[in-house]
Amino acid sequence: MPNRPLTTSRHAHSFGATVVVVAGELDLNTAQQLTDVLHGVEQSAGTSLIVDLSALTYCDSTGITVLANADQAARKANMHFILASPSPDLMRVFRIVGLDQMFTFQPSVQDAFEAVRSWG
Repeated sequence: MPNRPLTTSRHAHSFGATVVVVAGELDLNTAQQLTDVLHGVEQSAGTSLIVDLSALTYCDSTGITVLANADQAARKANMHFILASPSPDLMRVFRIVGLDQMFTFQPSVQDAFEAVRSWG
């Protein structure tokens, strides 16, 4: 089965949130690509980083590490870091490794927007 390449897109919103849409496979071969995109957002002046995982088809331990590192970097930059629309399989992995207590999850990007707005 061929690897599905990782694609990302970045969208800034007027209330200080940036959404990074992640699609495809997040693994050892594609992790640096997402790291670079997330690092660029963390260097911006926004207040929240929402990572839309709705089109993510695969995530290995390298990908989970990228997300964990991005969460820590966002916290250091006083940014909210939200994972939106994770699949049930990915949520199961987060629970197994105990990261379900570390990350902030929202069922959709719209729910993440509402959370960001409520935090001011």
